[in-house]
Parts: sequence; C-alpha cells; structure tokens
Amino acid sequence: MLETALKGKQGYWSWLIFLLALMGIGFGCYLYQYHEGLRITGMSRDVSWGFYIAQFTYLVGVAASGVMVVLPYYIHDYKAFGRITVLGEFLAIAAVIMCLLFIFVDLGNPVRIMNVIMFPSPTSILFWDMIVLNVYLLLNVFVGWNVLSAERKGIPYQKWVKVLAYISIPWAFSIHTVTAFLYAGLPGRHFWMTAIMAARFLSSAFCSGPALLILICLIVRKVSKFDPGKEQIRTLGGIVAYAMVINVFFYLLEIFTVFYSQIPGHMVHFEFLFVGVDGYGKLVPWMWTATGFAVLSLILLIVPATRRNEDTLAVACASVIVATWIDKGLGLVIGGFTPNPFERVTPYWPTTPEILITLGIWATGFFILTILYKIAVSIKEEVAA
Repeated sequence: MLETALKGKQGYWSWLIFLLALMGIGFGCYLYQYHEGLRITGMSRDVSWGFYIAQFTYLVGVAASGVMVVLPYYIHDYKAFGRITVLGEFLAIAAVIMCLLFIFVDLGNPVRIMNVIMFPSPTSILFWDMIVLNVYLLLNVFVGWNVLSAERKGIPYQKWVKVLAYISIPWAFSIHTVTAFLYAGLPGRHFWMTAIMAARFLSSAFCSGPALLILICLIVRKVSKFDPGKEQIRTLGGIVAYAMVINVFFYLLEIFTVFYSQIPGHMVHFEFLFVGVDGYGKLVPWMWTATGFAVLSLILLIVPATRRNEDTLAVACASVIVATWIDKGLGLVIGGFTPNPFERVTPYWPTTPEILITLGIWATGFFILTILYKIAVSIKEEVAA
C-alpha cells in the first residue's frame, strides 16, 4: 500500500516539499539547541516546562480523541463511522509521534531518554506515560493498517484486529489520564493540584481532537474523490458540542472553587493568566482570546442550525482548536509555574529557536499524516471504483 503515497498531483507534492522545508529549519534549530543547550530557550529553573511540553500536552489529547470514532464503530456497531475510523486512527498515530518528538527535544540531551528505559521506576508517572504512549501508538498502527489492508482486498479483517481495537479504547483514556497525573501529582503547584484535572484533560481532548478531524475530513473531501460523509461529520459535530460544553463547565467549576475559597495560593495563578501579576501579563490577551473563541464555539455548536451547516461548523471547530490550544498549552503549563511557590514571578516566553523547532515537529506530524491519509484515501477511492 505504500506505493500509493508515491503518486499524487502537483498540490500534493508542493505541500510535502513545504513541510520538508519547515522540518529542515526545525532540525537545524534543534542542532543549534543540542550544541548550546536549553539555555537558548526561554525556560529557567522556575519555569522548567515551556512551549515544548505545552504542545505535548495538547497533542496527547488529539491522540486520545481517536477513541471517539473507534468506540462507536467497534462497540456500538455504528457503521457510518466505518468510513472515517481509519482517519481517526491515523490522526492518533501522527499525534503520538509528535508527542514523543516534543519530549525528545525538551530533554535537551536525547541520551537522557534512555534513563527511563534503563532505570525503570514503577513509582514514576513519566515511566507509565512512556508505556501508555508507545503502546497506544503500536495499537493504532496495527489496527489501522490491517483494517485498511483488509478493505483493499475486500475481505473481513482478522478477529485479533478487533481485539486490539477493543484494547485501544480504554488505552486512549489512559494516555491522557496518566498525562494529567503528571501535573495533578505535583505538590506545591496549586494550579494543577486538582481532582478533576484528568476529567478536564479528557473533556478538552474529546472536543479538540474530533474538531480537528472534522476540519481534515472537509479538506479531504475537497482535495480527493473520497467523501467522509455528511452523517459522519454531523455526528462528530454533536460529539464536539457536548465535549466542549463539559470542558467549559469543568473550567468554571475550577474558577468557582478557587475564588469562593479565597485561598491566595490558588487564586494567584488565575489572576496571573487573566489580569496579570506584578506587572507581568503577557498571557492575559492570549487567555481572553481563548475565552472569546470558546464562547464563539459554544454559540455555533449549541445552536442546531449552525452546527448542522458545514461552513459554520468549520468555524466552530477552528474556534475550539484555538481555545483549547491556548488554554491547555500556554495557559496550563506557564500558568502552573507562575508565580513560583515563593510567590515570585519569573517571566517566560518561547524564543525564536523554540518556536522554529516546534514548527518543525508540527510539520513532521503533518508530513506523516499526509502520507498516511494519501494511502487511506487512495485505497478507499480504489475500492469505491
């Protein structure tokens, strides 16, 4: 099936060349970071996780969201999702690979990643995060590839594939739950130490991931002869609507708890994000932008007429992605570190090399996703013909 990725129109090759150029720039900046160390980033002793881990946290959610098409298809026999299940699984593959790359560049010296393998510690959340991410990647590779291969041959997929698909469903919940525990299990970080952190992670994953999948399905329809289907997109739109409502509700629960209790150590992080503290407020416009997009997305998703219209649904999905990316990325990571436990503000902002390395990794993910989707769409077009 790989040979189908070697055939494409000019737009396909131009897109891949553009992504390769971004990957090259990002790799060059990474070599510079490898030589100079993490001092070229905006991170410090007080803000030891930055732009890289923000992307990692967001993309784990995108990867976990693949379960929102796998679960209805395999558990509830919702046959309509059979057309797009492989698209959700391939999106999860690209997202997990980007997650691993962001951890890789965040470590500074890549040899350090071997410490988790050579000296495993069952009491470490990082150890379990490594396991769940890599197993989830393999599950999606085996299930997606074998289902697509069987579809091309016109035969049912083997029974063991369905077993792996069943296993991937709770595993999808586990990858984002374990990632949430990385934050919620850190004492002294009041912004993260909340019992509903994992629930917030899952709710944001189940709106942002399907929202991205909807946009990709709309693009696939325009650039190929394969139509993911109106019913499928409409159903995904409903999933995004419910998940986004729950996501915003959970965030409001946090705000009520923090400000009704009037505990300074809890309030100061929200104040830093939304009004600024001690003159430091670079994230303030970003957080209010996220709030604006969240409100816009809720309006468009809750109203049935706008949710069922694919043009306004696309706007709603883009708004969901922007809102969750800002909140779950920059807001969650930087807001949790600032101010520090001694109530001092150490400003952080990603440097140019950080941004270019990040763009390079995103380009790598979209390069992999493009190849996988080219294979999947080509097979589906071939079967339909």
